[in-house]
Amino acid sequence: MSSTSTWQDGHWTSDGLRLHYRDYPGPKTRPTILCMPGLTRNIRDFEPLITLLAGEWRIIAVEFRGRGESEYSKAAGSYVPPVYAQDVALLLDELKLKKIVTIGTSLGGLVSMLLAAMLPGRIVGAILNDIGPVVEQRGLDRIKSYVGKAQTWPTWVHAARALAETNADVYPGYDLEDWIAMAKRLNQLTPQGRVVPDYDPRISEPIRAEESNAVPPDLWPLYEGLGDAQVLVLRGELSDILSAETARAMGRRLPNAKVRTVPNVGHAPVMDEPAAVRAIQAMLKAVIA
Repeated sequence: MSSTSTWQDGHWTSDGLRLHYRDYPGPKTRPTILCMPGLTRNIRDFEPLITLLAGEWRIIAVEFRGRGESEYSKAAGSYVPPVYAQDVALLLDELKLKKIVTIGTSLGGLVSMLLAAMLPGRIVGAILNDIGPVVEQRGLDRIKSYVGKAQTWPTWVHAARALAETNADVYPGYDLEDWIAMAKRLNQLTPQGRVVPDYDPRISEPIRAEESNAVPPDLWPLYEGLGDAQVLVLRGELSDILSAETARAMGRRLPNAKVRTVPNVGHAPVMDEPAAVRAIQAMLKAVIA
């Protein structure tokens, strides 16, 4: 990370759990950016993007319960978007953040939409990274095939190669160096020196449940709850989660929504791709215009 990407670690308590966030300083004259990661991801997933934005914006990057340095829940049933949204809403109140721009990857985007309903008027901009009101079953099935499975590797190279095997179609342009960088964002070292995923395996239980509420049944009203906020829908060209048809419909449904495609990437863009960076910078300019 660049030298400008310094941060302070912070913690807040929700539902008896100690949860973790990073606070990157920035001007108080702009809304604060709130970064929320995908299902199996953590704060480090945003490092490539934050390196580009740090210093120009105050950025709060959160780790949902059961990920990274946030405490694991004893109740696997609490690993669902409405609970994550309640957790984050408590943090926003604690930090007294009145106006925010959300950047949500996948699950984080679902939480963004829930927050818009819970906190009307607080979200002045939202970047939905490869997620929308319709979640494609094909992509969900792919995620279910690996999330929560016990995995361990002896080295970062082994972890990187395992990532490449399961995600070659998602990032076809990646080389070994890219896969190692991603492995280090998604995994952690145990005291025994093994590499393991940096999340509670039980986060998979709700999405595997027969009658899962991991994805609410009709998200269009929640999406439309973003109202006149500046909205950027980023879609990976190869995505199996957000279809081109859904993305186009999202562009039509809100007055200030723009849809941009990130070429040659699936679910989900890392957001350091040139097309993603251009779209994000344009959207952030619109927020402060």
